[in-house]
Amino acid sequence: MKIALVGATGLVGGVMRKVLEERGFGDCELIPAASARSVGKKVTFAGKVCNVVSVEEAIEQAPEYAIFSAGSGPSLQYAPLFAQKGTVVIDNSSAWRSDPDIPLVVPEINGDVIRPADHIIANPNCSTIQMVMALAPLHKRYRIKRIVVSTYQSITGTGMKAVNQLAKERAGEPCDMAYPYQIDMNLFPHGGTFEENGYTTEETKLLNETRKILRDNEIGVSATVVRVPVTGGHSESVNVEFYEDFEMSEVYDLLNNMPGVVVQDNPAENLYPMPLFAKDKDEVFVGRIRRDFSQPKTLNLWVVADNLRKGAATNAIQIMQMLVNR
Repeated sequence: MKIALVGATGLVGGVMRKVLEERGFGDCELIPAASARSVGKKVTFAGKVCNVVSVEEAIEQAPEYAIFSAGSGPSLQYAPLFAQKGTVVIDNSSAWRSDPDIPLVVPEINGDVIRPADHIIANPNCSTIQMVMALAPLHKRYRIKRIVVSTYQSITGTGMKAVNQLAKERAGEPCDMAYPYQIDMNLFPHGGTFEENGYTTEETKLLNETRKILRDNEIGVSATVVRVPVTGGHSESVNVEFYEDFEMSEVYDLLNNMPGVVVQDNPAENLYPMPLFAKDKDEVFVGRIRRDFSQPKTLNLWVVADNLRKGAATNAIQIMQMLVNR
């Protein structure tokens, strides 16, 4: 089987190569593709050295699958060209997520929405994936009315330039700025670009994508996205109001039985999720689970996951695995 990886030289592309190996695709023929400035570079996959080719060349090879992690511009330009060749595209950018005809998929939640004729499938935003993984079983049981979420997002979500900025700042060296401000010893409420309504594009994604994945357009979402100087993953403080009341024991049971979710919640032993321990793991970790006593039918959660793994590479490859197994 041939698999094209568009954006193979980027931060997420490197993680995708690793996850492909881990999940049994090491024997496949990988076609690493990237922009013109990266053509001719070499990447390693399953112990082999592969030459990076242009996206046009990758299209001509008509792979069975193409996984994109190259930004919305290249996805809009090239995904339809792959699809015309019969390739199934799994896109990690925001290009197709809001398209009503394109499935937006977290396999543990809504893999059933993918139809045989679908040749472009959208991978949700990293912060959305981890939140809905925790909320999906609760929504099914109690139905969500409203979510208030504040995210504490790793700089790895911005890419290598941001990672380099933090490293250089900590070393006291000059650097190219990925952000408008210093990130070390700082945080700022700015993820994506600001829209006219005062929210950022990252915050709007949390609203629209949550509704689409959970198949409920009445869910209210109020989001604040914050960038923090960590590299292990994204963290989220989630306050969720339901239509139906809940028992805490059942909440724990539902979360414990959700595939891909790990409950870490023992305050007496200082056990709670942290990006320090979520790094390089595929699970979504949930803790600080407690009733909100300020209003009825409302729950507080703390949700952490490696944004490069389950938030990006792992979820995309899980989609491909599901389709291959079908």
